[in-house]
Amino acid sequence: MTGKLYIVATPIGNLKDITYRAVEVLKEVDIIACEDTRHSSVLLNSWEIKKPLISCHKFNEKAASMQIIEKIKEGFNVAYISDAGTPCISDPGGYVIGAARENNIEYTVIPGATAFVNALVLSGFDSSSFMFAGFLPDKKSEKTKLLKKISALECTLIFYSAPHDINKDIKSIYEVFGERKFAAV
Repeated sequence: MTGKLYIVATPIGNLKDITYRAVEVLKEVDIIACEDTRHSSVLLNSWEIKKPLISCHKFNEKAASMQIIEKIKEGFNVAYISDAGTPCISDPGGYVIGAARENNIEYTVIPGATAFVNALVLSGFDSSSFMFAGFLPDKKSEKTKLLKKISALECTLIFYSAPHDINKDIKSIYEVFGERKFAAV
């Protein structure tokens, strides 16, 4: 009997910002795959969840995905969580889902926090039409190319930026967009 894969959203700040269903699923599955076992252990310990963990991050995602798929084929139910928010939204998880699809393994998403939705609401900008661009590329030429491509869009644009990249990202955006209203949340 084949198990099932659960893609589970986790809090993006306060550990209490997790859904009842997410906690229930994390308590019921056999194995939890996570982006960083040390980081995820803080969340899991706060909810007294003790399960075997599999590390699955951007540097080992392909190999770890196959390990996860094998466990599911053996009948184990596996949850996948990223460090914060919803897996696959500027986080690992895409390979795991792709491998599940290729192997005809049942999977579902347990919804919850996604940082860009909170940022959009906090900005106060028009949310009727927006584009989520995620993290900008590291290479300056690729970053500029992407920004030029989307600069003519009139909708609200949403970018992620790591704290150590925020100043250079804002500078790059300004160089391409010029004077344009923005919010950093």
